Amino acid sequence: MKQVDLEQASASLSALIDQALAGRPSIITRDGRTDAVILSFEDYERLAKGPNFGRLLAAFPGKSSDVPPRKRGRRRPLDL
Repeated sequence: MKQVDLEQASASLSALIDQALAGRPSIITRDGRTDAVILSFEDYERLAKGPNFGRLLAAFPGKSSDVPPRKRGRRRPLDL
């Protein structure tokens, strides 16, 4: 992934967007720190809609009887 300083990025934003649309995102740095990424909206949507724990639970193909019952015994000791 290409790294570009903020000043360079502002001067060549159109080219960076064209590269992102071609599947080559760029990292924007400022004062040596990575601050942002330019990527295509398609890539952003794919990443934003990735699986999360709630979606994975909702997609569980089994029945509730497939999940073992929760143990309600004594709690394990906690050492603070």
